[in-house]
Amino acid sequence: MSDVLELAGVSLVRSGKTLLNSVDWQVKEGERWVIMGPNGAGKTTLLQIAGARLHPTTGVAGILDEVMGAVDVFDLRPRIGLASAALASQIPEHETVLNVVVTASYGVTGRWREQYEKLDERRAFRLLHTWGMSTFLNRPFASLSEGERKRVQIARALMTDPELLLLDEPAAGLDLAGREDLIRRLTELAQDEEAPATVLVTHHLEEVPPGFTHAMLMRDGGIVAAGPLGDVLTEEHLSEAFGLPLKVSRADGRYSAVARSA
Repeated sequence: MSDVLELAGVSLVRSGKTLLNSVDWQVKEGERWVIMGPNGAGKTTLLQIAGARLHPTTGVAGILDEVMGAVDVFDLRPRIGLASAALASQIPEHETVLNVVVTASYGVTGRWREQYEKLDERRAFRLLHTWGMSTFLNRPFASLSEGERKRVQIARALMTDPELLLLDEPAAGLDLAGREDLIRRLTELAQDEEAPATVLVTHHLEEVPPGFTHAMLMRDGGIVAAGPLGDVLTEEHLSEAFGLPLKVSRADGRYSAVARSA
C-alpha cells in the first residue's frame, strides 16, 4: 500500500502560538482514520494541512504523491474530498442541494455560468440518493436541517471521486437520531473497498463508526498515540489525551467513555 498522506516533522505557528508541534503521520490507501482530542488539540488544523488548505511552518507535507510548496494546490484540491463547517459557511443560502454537490466538479461553492455535463448531474444525483437526499434536489441548502446539511456536504465531498476524504466533525450539532443515521452511513462507506482513504475528526468516542481501522489522539498540537484503532482507543491513551481518568467500553463495534468515579 502506498502513502496517501505522509507528514514529517510538521509544525504550524500562528501569531507566535504553536498549533501543531512536529507531527509525523502516515495514511495509506484503504485506511480509515479517526482523529480525537480536546478542544485546541490541533485536529482541525491538521486536517486543513491534509486538505491542502494550509501550508506548514516547518516540516514536509506529502499529499497524494505531491509535496506542499512544490505543487499548485488548485490542482491538488480536487483530488481531496472535504466536508467541514468552514466550507459549508461558504455555500450561498439560496443554492439548491443539487447545485451544492455538482459545483464540486469545478471546486466552487456557488453555481454561476459554468456548464456541467449530464454525467456530472447524474453522479450528483446518485450520491444524493446514497446519502438519503435525492428528494431534496431543488430545496435551498439553507432550508435543510443540520443532519440533512451534513449528508449533502459528504455527498459533495465525494463528487470528484477523491483519493482522500476528510470529514471534520460531521456529527457536530446532530440529535441522537441524526447522529445514529450518519454513523450508519459512514460505517457503510468505511466498509466499501472502493471508498477513498478517509480521515474523520470528532470529539466524541461514541461517534467512531464501526469499520474504521486506525486512530490518532492529539493534545496541545502533538500526538499522544497513533496506530490501529484497538491499540489507540484504550483507557490509558484516552485518559492522557483528555486529561481525565476515563473508563472505556466497547459493544457491537461501538466505543463509549465516561469519567471514572473517585
